[in-house]
Amino acid sequence: MAETGTNSGRKNVISGLNKNLLILHFTVFIWGFTGILGQAITISAVNLVWYRVLIATLTLFLYFKFNKTAFKIEAKTVRKLALTGALVGGHWILFFASIKLSTIPVALVCLSSITLFTAIFEPLINKTRISKMEIVAGILIIIGIILIFKFESKYTKGIISGLVSAILASLFSIINSRFVKKLDASVIAFYELSGALLWITIYLFASGGLVEFAIPNLSDIGYLVILGTVCTALAYVAGVSVMREISAFKVALVTNLEPVYGIIMSFLFFGDMNKMSIGFWVGSVIILSTVFLFPVAQKQVAKRRSR
Repeated sequence: MAETGTNSGRKNVISGLNKNLLILHFTVFIWGFTGILGQAITISAVNLVWYRVLIATLTLFLYFKFNKTAFKIEAKTVRKLALTGALVGGHWILFFASIKLSTIPVALVCLSSITLFTAIFEPLINKTRISKMEIVAGILIIIGIILIFKFESKYTKGIISGLVSAILASLFSIINSRFVKKLDASVIAFYELSGALLWITIYLFASGGLVEFAIPNLSDIGYLVILGTVCTALAYVAGVSVMREISAFKVALVTNLEPVYGIIMSFLFFGDMNKMSIGFWVGSVIILSTVFLFPVAQKQVAKRRSR
């Protein structure tokens, strides 16, 4: 009877893991879909992100109220999260600007360089040594980026926007790795998105952008609602919830599928693959292969050291 109970418990654990892996894959697929929406929405990148963070913030606020979740924190922490929100907003603006200045595949491949920038910034911020594996991974990604620059020079502005977007994403991810030890991830998201909304509004006011602020048409409104609710607020909550059962390594590994999903969808919706040169694809393969294989190699090295 005890053995039967043990087997039943194992089956429940496996079933739970499979369910969470399915949720994680679906969440990453949704993140990959943001590029498609960014291409379809006709308003500028700044206006797009302003509406995105507004809708996402309101969605999370209603989520907290509906579930009666306490989300009030110290004013000092709110200020820190709001400042981090400036990085979040800048990341999204530059990401969508990259899409509009180039193509979805170019923007998504540039976003994959987060691995390189994290390998550089994290040791500097946390004052730790950079591993040899991270240096090799960084060099390979640089080679891939150089190939894309060389053969896709017509997209230089889009590539630069995509790379700076990746730098900002790397920085706020490192910062959030500290916040998440003390705060719930959904609370972090709420205050950072609120901060992003505040900083983008200030920027629009200071630059005179409010005078020419675009009112989205009906199709844009529909896309923005999907982007703000499903692709931002809901996907973020779902992505955090699965981490209760799935290791950080598996989450990182599956998350690397976002550029793949995004590029496949861009082909299905817009046929962007036909616009890309051989140099782009060689560079893309190098970058994506490095992103996929790096965590696998890192895990194997850790296993050997533990023996």
